Amino acid sequence: MKKSFYIGNVPIGNGHISIQSMTNTLTTDVEGTIKQIQELNKAGAELVRVSVPDVESALCCKKIVDSVSVPVIADIHYSAKPALIAIENGVKKIRINPYNMSENDIRLVVNQCREYDVPIRIGVNKGSAGRSITPSELAQDAANCTKRIEDYGWDKLVIAVKSSDVRETVLAYRELYKITDYPLHVGLTESGTENSGMIKSAVAIGSLLLDGIGDTIRVSLATNPVKEVYAAKKILRSIGLDKNYVEVIACPTCARTCIEVEKIAAEIEEMTRDYAIPLKVAVMGCTVNGIGESKGADVGIAGGKHKSILFHGGEQETVSNDEIKTRLIGIIEEYINNDK
Repeated sequence: MKKSFYIGNVPIGNGHISIQSMTNTLTTDVEGTIKQIQELNKAGAELVRVSVPDVESALCCKKIVDSVSVPVIADIHYSAKPALIAIENGVKKIRINPYNMSENDIRLVVNQCREYDVPIRIGVNKGSAGRSITPSELAQDAANCTKRIEDYGWDKLVIAVKSSDVRETVLAYRELYKITDYPLHVGLTESGTENSGMIKSAVAIGSLLLDGIGDTIRVSLATNPVKEVYAAKKILRSIGLDKNYVEVIACPTCARTCIEVEKIAAEIEEMTRDYAIPLKVAVMGCTVNGIGESKGADVGIAGGKHKSILFHGGEQETVSNDEIKTRLIGIIEEYINNDK
């Protein structure tokens, strides 16, 4: 039986897969950090981590925690002191990397977490191992760190074993999954820029989730962290773990294309990205096989030379191409409003 508990009000390890991200503001910029946490939460993040590199940052945690509804996680490296203060100031979880903390500091953090009932994420990254290490060895290191913390009397733990290499990350998590019952935080560290990092993360995280591995996920990108949240949502949706959204499908276009498929589909996707309703929208470039290929969509268009076919609710109508986008948006808005 896999272990489960809560991070604040967010379940971990009971089949619910939460999305999290991390602020890139200075934590001492309290107002800026609060604003970014709220933006991340609005985008869909259920957990948000802040960097706590020093005592000053730790002291800022109280106002931040008191000002947001999402559970705040303190990211700790090297020293126990900021962690102890952050816990006293209300953070809901602590992330530590045992590779860069002394055993005494780890013990101090664990004792404080136990006293305040604060879970710990053990984040073991290949880059900080200090030696050449295989995915299997990385997983075993994480398991060994877990045992040390258990020996200090605490077992509300989440484990992560990350690499910047997709294959190594997947293999390490698969091995870890075999040897631990703790919830796993899944992600690819230092994945890269927005586009390449998103693809690498989708492959790694998606592969693991399809194997049933992972309880909370973070897509790490060198960009605005809000984009990490949207990327994570797309991963969950692409593999069928989130069906409560507006799915926009579109043909790849060819010489038969009669309407601006890419532009219309992108506009519809942007317009509907924050709506949590199960709705399938099809944007197809021609009528030759457009309706057939988009069978099963709730609403959609199949482009024609001057007029296009608009279909919804089992009905079809012919609409001029000048009006097709406006009519399509109008029908989608009706679906959304009826769902409220």
